[in-house]
Amino acid sequence: MNSMRVLPLIIVGIFMLMQTGFGQNESYYTKSKRAIRSYEMAGKAYHEGDLENAANYAREAVNIDSKFIEGYLLLGDILSDDGKINEAIDAYQHAISIKAYYYYPVYYFIAKLELKTGKYDQALQHCRTYLTYPGISQAEMATVDNIMTTCDFAMKAMQHPVQFNLVNLGDSVNGKYDEYVNAITVDGQKLYLTLHRTFLKDDIRYMGLSTEDFYVSTLVDGVWSKKVSLGPPVNTVGNEGALSISPDGMHLFFAACSRDDSYGSCDIYYSRRIGNHWSTPVNAGDVINSPWWDSQPCLSSDGRTLYFVSSRPGGYGKSDIWESVMQADGNWSDPQNLGDVINTPEDEMAPFLHPDGQTLYFSSKGHVGMGGADIFMSTKNDGGEWTEPVNLGYPINTCADEITIIVDATGKTAYISTDKPGGKGGIDIYSFELDSALRPAPVTYLKGIIFNSENKHRIEAKFEIIDLNDGKTVVESFSNPVNGEFLVCIPTDKDYALNVSSPNYLFYSEHITTSSTRTILDPYLINIALKPIKAGESIILKNIFFDTDKYVLKPESLVELNKLLDLLRNNTNMHIEISGHTDDVGTEAYNEKLSTMRAKAVYDYLIRNGISPDRLAYKGYGYSRPIDSNLTEEGRANNRRTEFKVISN
Repeated sequence: MNSMRVLPLIIVGIFMLMQTGFGQNESYYTKSKRAIRSYEMAGKAYHEGDLENAANYAREAVNIDSKFIEGYLLLGDILSDDGKINEAIDAYQHAISIKAYYYYPVYYFIAKLELKTGKYDQALQHCRTYLTYPGISQAEMATVDNIMTTCDFAMKAMQHPVQFNLVNLGDSVNGKYDEYVNAITVDGQKLYLTLHRTFLKDDIRYMGLSTEDFYVSTLVDGVWSKKVSLGPPVNTVGNEGALSISPDGMHLFFAACSRDDSYGSCDIYYSRRIGNHWSTPVNAGDVINSPWWDSQPCLSSDGRTLYFVSSRPGGYGKSDIWESVMQADGNWSDPQNLGDVINTPEDEMAPFLHPDGQTLYFSSKGHVGMGGADIFMSTKNDGGEWTEPVNLGYPINTCADEITIIVDATGKTAYISTDKPGGKGGIDIYSFELDSALRPAPVTYLKGIIFNSENKHRIEAKFEIIDLNDGKTVVESFSNPVNGEFLVCIPTDKDYALNVSSPNYLFYSEHITTSSTRTILDPYLINIALKPIKAGESIILKNIFFDTDKYVLKPESLVELNKLLDLLRNNTNMHIEISGHTDDVGTEAYNEKLSTMRAKAVYDYLIRNGISPDRLAYKGYGYSRPIDSNLTEEGRANNRRTEFKVISN
């Protein structure tokens, strides 16, 4: 992805133009027959695709006659086609130094190459010179204008660099091969990467071949452990790449190409973690995948939106970022293009949605940047629309291609893969502190184990975190079916209802208020005991709300009430008693009446929504059944509660 190979020139090859004297001279700018013979041999080899011999013949031509302009121009074209950018620039410069205006398009060629090597001032000067040429086409004019815009942006960006202090992750993560960072879990404990291994000296039988497999490193006492292979069934004898893992570490998506069950050149696959093992990867299906190239998946923190890159028709450019949403029936929706705010006529790649659910990082060759593919950031506004992308700036972005970035849940630490001097070999993974202006919203996480309250066996359960302000589900996922573990990321500064449910168990509810000061360093750690459904068991409804001294249900209560409705509808033989409880402020008679009316409010809601009165009872107990001390505000708050108890089932 970081290749420096130049795109084909937009005009016919220099050699073809040479044969007509460039339209300016009817003969070569040399009288040496030996030089012309070498030049023509270079042209023949060039058009046959033999770049090495073509370059040798062209060098021979200019060595014979150092004033042979056509020879230098052809040499520049060959070298640029071979990815030898600086050598190509030198060859073009030689041609210009011999006769400045012999062939105007050379200024266009050299400007494109200088842009790719970060020689912005020189590129600007050569663009201005080229613009004095009267024969410029509209397409060339647009390209030159884009080069100049890029140069202006890049020079200003370099004058105002962002914070960027790279730290190599060390020998445990990086080695002599290429390592590409893919994902990090929300608790920051596991880092996933792709190891690209090329067989050269390792085994002569496989010389020239390469493999790509996934590895994981665990943070132990602040140090990354030695990376270990994910192994089968995720890793295969083929190549896997572009891994994305859900923030809870339970779902893994990746891309693989040319498999027997693929729909196109490359498809997206997924696997689920069961205990300590990954399930056999499954093709994501023909809604996500197409006959075209589909890759680079990214799953949102709520587990319900998949972002990916595709070259399918209907987009804005060569490759675009698309999204698909998980429907209620478990199927993916038809992919939707993210639109022309994000996508351009060029390539958009490598989407990474931060666990805050609203900050998108991606790579683009179409938005104004430093000259190659740059990394950008866009945020989702209150209307659900993406804002104009912001370039992450220099030196995060350079004249080379920057493709992938991931940002941990704190929003402070970012990880990239790059080839820097002093590394461990090839492309290494580095971390750096992200500039404050480029950080996502702060998040924290909820982590724990779900188990049977009676026998302590760990169980699989569905858990939902719902924003009480708008009733929208922020996260919906399942605990690990083997060990009952769950981990979920939640944005700060909001009120949430946590609901945990599993067949044959009473649901569990909790009220969570996150503050902006709560961070990854101060997560919510909670183990949840689910009670089997049987007579006598009771549950506190922690997300039923009333105003002080009132018994009208507040709108935020609907989330919890609807969970109770689901429980009763799924267990048609269940009979329950709804009970109201208060603190000891006020008289006994007053509190008994208040608690009774609050219990009745829940009772009435259930009846209005189709539950038979024969299955329901309600009662107010006032302050006669406290569960905490009434001597503190926290204790009194715990005593003010609504419960339900199973009468029969």
